[in-house]
Amino acid sequence: MPLQRRAPARTMKPRDKMAESREPGSRQPAIVGAGIGGTSAAYYLRQKFGGSVKIDLFERGEVGGRLATLTVEGQEYESGGSVIHPLNLHMKRFVKDLGLSVAKDDDSLMGVYNGEKLVFEESRWFIINMIKLVWHYGLQFLRLHMWVEDILDKFMRIYRYQSHDYAFSSVEKLMHALGGDGFLQMLNGTLLETLEKAGFSEKFLNEIVTPVMRVNYGQSLSINGFVGAVSLAGVESGLWAVEGGNKLVCSGLLQASKGNLIPGSVMYIVEKTKSKHTGRPTKRYEVVYQTGSEVHSGFYDIVLVATPLNRKMSNITFLNFDPAVEEFHQHYKHIVTTLVKGELNTTIFSARALNKFDLTAVLTTDNPDLFINSIGIVSPVREPDTPEPTTDGTHVWKIFSEDTLSKRQILKLFLSYDYAVKKPWLAYPQYKPPEKCPSIVLHDHLYYLNGIECAASAMEMSAIGAHNAALLAYHRWNGHTDMVDQEGLYEKLKTELRDL
Repeated sequence: MPLQRRAPARTMKPRDKMAESREPGSRQPAIVGAGIGGTSAAYYLRQKFGGSVKIDLFERGEVGGRLATLTVEGQEYESGGSVIHPLNLHMKRFVKDLGLSVAKDDDSLMGVYNGEKLVFEESRWFIINMIKLVWHYGLQFLRLHMWVEDILDKFMRIYRYQSHDYAFSSVEKLMHALGGDGFLQMLNGTLLETLEKAGFSEKFLNEIVTPVMRVNYGQSLSINGFVGAVSLAGVESGLWAVEGGNKLVCSGLLQASKGNLIPGSVMYIVEKTKSKHTGRPTKRYEVVYQTGSEVHSGFYDIVLVATPLNRKMSNITFLNFDPAVEEFHQHYKHIVTTLVKGELNTTIFSARALNKFDLTAVLTTDNPDLFINSIGIVSPVREPDTPEPTTDGTHVWKIFSEDTLSKRQILKLFLSYDYAVKKPWLAYPQYKPPEKCPSIVLHDHLYYLNGIECAASAMEMSAIGAHNAALLAYHRWNGHTDMVDQEGLYEKLKTELRDL
């Protein structure tokens, strides 16, 4: 899911510094964006189309996109996508196939702050946590866990479908194949409506569910029900990350796919018609891109757009398409990640003495007076060979906020601090159900990966969307209509397994 820092498209002068267009062989694909979506797509295209195909990837920024790091005192820390669920099978496979390592998990204790006091605090003892949850919320926590597990169980069907090479031409058809009308209803209703209908109390929703939405998506209970379930799954045990940074998955996939990285900002994608010797015209795509002050172009048979079609992020214009490419603009949520090395002012959250405050993360409720969504201690993506123990009470803290923190706000949070590094970014979609997901098939052989983010934005969702788009491109190129949008796949595959 690449975070594009794209320059506004400029008007192209006729042949002004225009490089000679290449005429590669047939079936040459191009991918716009080299984040987790684009590099996953290259990996899966290579598997389907074989070793003879040249795959070009266009990326204006760094490989990895929204999987990025910030540096504090020579150490890198995750600033984008940070945690991976134990059931994210694509990410697990990537790490294994690429020979990467899993980072050591840190023990953490979480609290929830409502602007006046901590309304919930974790204990290091599991039984104490259970007693606290039952005392405050009855059995709602257990019911919520079961609700999330049921959704995950249905969602896991996607791995069986994709292992058998089945693809879907729209996000809605993919979702329906996983969870039927129930998943579509979740997509088109708010998390608040979904959980209220299931009987969860206002207190539980405000103090437990809302803080999870704020830390994971910077939004509240107004997001759609499905992304809410994905968010809640993101606080379960067993979460992990990649040693050295999650962005290493992207650079590893790029290398494994033998993709050709082209540093440049794609300005236009143009439909072109070329006459063949047989007299039958063929359609191809000219990708026009800018590198520095120069404009270049290349011709491709298949193009996968793996960057959000948002004017602030990609600014790609589609020219000469008949019919015209559907216009849509996904709105993305502005979030600021701030890393601060300092000593936390714990009296903001608790009256306890400083040496008695052992929380390592504080989430917040939906209070307009609060200027942060969350704050928590983070470890570097690569542990130093000889880590120095912290003796002065300072740690590196990661803060999520909607606006850039002022020095005054940082000084309110910290008794003292050495460094503050800030990164504003468009992190994930602004969810506002009912969701109308962008088309995956923009044209005959032009595909859009990031529409899957309207269901939920996550590393694994991008990998699933990339695998689906690669399969879709392969089947549509070869006329395999029986492998696309098949109804009743779950029962069909169960029957096939029974007959083996």
